[in-house]
Formats: sequence, structure tokens, C-alpha cells
Amino acid sequence: MAESTPPKPPAPAAVRIRAAAALPAGSPGASTGTTIRLNKRMAELGLCSRREADDWIARGWVRVNGAPAVMGQPVALDARIEVDRQAEQQQRQQVTILINKPVGYVSGQAEDGHEPAVVLVQPQNRWSECNSRMRWGHEQLRGLAPAGRLDIDSIGLLVLTQDGRVARQLIGEDSNIEKEYLVRVSYGAETMNVQATFPREKLALPCHGLSLDGQALRPAQVSWQNPEQLRFVLTEGKKRQIRRMCEQVGLFVTGLKRVRIGRVNLGHLPVGQWRYLAPHESF
Repeated sequence: MAESTPPKPPAPAAVRIRAAAALPAGSPGASTGTTIRLNKRMAELGLCSRREADDWIARGWVRVNGAPAVMGQPVALDARIEVDRQAEQQQRQQVTILINKPVGYVSGQAEDGHEPAVVLVQPQNRWSECNSRMRWGHEQLRGLAPAGRLDIDSIGLLVLTQDGRVARQLIGEDSNIEKEYLVRVSYGAETMNVQATFPREKLALPCHGLSLDGQALRPAQVSWQNPEQLRFVLTEGKKRQIRRMCEQVGLFVTGLKRVRIGRVNLGHLPVGQWRYLAPHESF
């Protein structure tokens, strides 16, 4: 009897589909011996977050110069980093949610008896005008975290995301994404026409010239929206920054609403409701 042909080994379930392009010769860091931790390099390249990179490495979804990656591996800046198709499929399922946070909710972990804004992310609170085809599922709450803070007594646009790339873009050390706020203020006993009584020259100080916690603040855009309300545009987000900036020039904040992050506007999203970030939107 003729011997049967042994079955062929199954084809790999995943195919490497993305790679970091090698740096051209002569570029800073190319072929100079400079190395960086693999997870940090992957984050710099915009492939994923550092934590996500570690997960992919542990799952065997990353190769460096053709060899399987190991945790904590140092890599040259011109190393070829390949990522498995399964990683992209996992990443595609991650959601980013926009919520109009009400007063009384904290951005992150529950504290002092106040609930985090994420508890509002339930099917009944989804905005009726959200046109995303994404279907709600409890797995979308896993790892869903705020990308930036909004004070408990403030309302407006808060971003919650499972995607480390979005978080890095909005709150990474090198982030310069604009955040726009409408800020209702009072000045002394004046609450109705603050613009008329507040010294004009003092408004230049929040734009450039204030410090918090011993550090100079980045330049800001500050202008009157109406006689009782200022418009702030910041590219950083220190704790209670706007309230503390106003206090330094003698203003008291009576209401604060974030209306824009980068190119994404709060729009008509009702307080306490949420929607998915649409595929065509980006910060």
C-alpha cells in the first residue's frame, strides 16, 4: 500500500500587516546604537499605547526585524516592527465615547461618594441622534477610561476611550490638542456685566504670564464671549487650571463648560447623554 501524504501544516491564522519604516541613513538615531524600549517605540510610532504593546508582545503578536519580540526589549530607532493582523482586529473593536458630563460626576475613579461619568454610558443614555453603526455591548466598558479630566462642578465634553492611541494623543506628554471652554465669571459684586468693570489690561495675564505650582503655563487664548462669559482655549490641563487662573486675576468662576477638544465639538449632545466618536472624526 502506498504511503499516504502527510497533511500540510495549517496556515498561520494571522498575517503581519503593519511595520515601522526604517529611518533613512543619516537620520538622527539611525545606525548610531541608540535604543529605546519596544513598547515606548511602538507608542511613538502611533501603533498602540505602551500597555497595549506589552499585551501584544505577551501574545506573540509583535516581531522585531523578523524575530519574535520579548517583553522589555530594547530596539534601535530604525528597527523593523511588525504587528500581527489579530492585533489590528482587536484594536478595531475598541471604542471612543463622547459624553456631556453633568455636574456632580467625577471624570475618573469614584471619590467622596461621587460616581464616575462612565456609569452614564448605558444604552438608555445613548443620544438618539448618534448615527454610528456601532452596537452597544457591556464589553465596551472594559478598560474604558477618561482621556483628560473635567472637574466635578464642571460640565461638557469628556472623552472616554479604550484606545491607547487616542489617550496618548489627548493627554500624552507631547500633546498640544486644543481644549475650548465657556467660563461664566463674576468680579467682586458684579455678576451681570463683568466685561464692563473688569480691567482690560488684566485679561492679558491669563493669555501669557501666569504660573501654577511653580511652573509657567503655556500660552492660552482668552477673550470675552459675552459680558458675563469668557472663552478659554488651552493646550494643557492642570488640575482646576481655569478656576485657579481666574482667581489670580480676581475673577470667580460660577460656571464652566468644555465645548471642544481638537476638531471635535460638543455640539447639541444633551447633558448626561453620550455618543460614539464617528469613524470620520478625529481630534
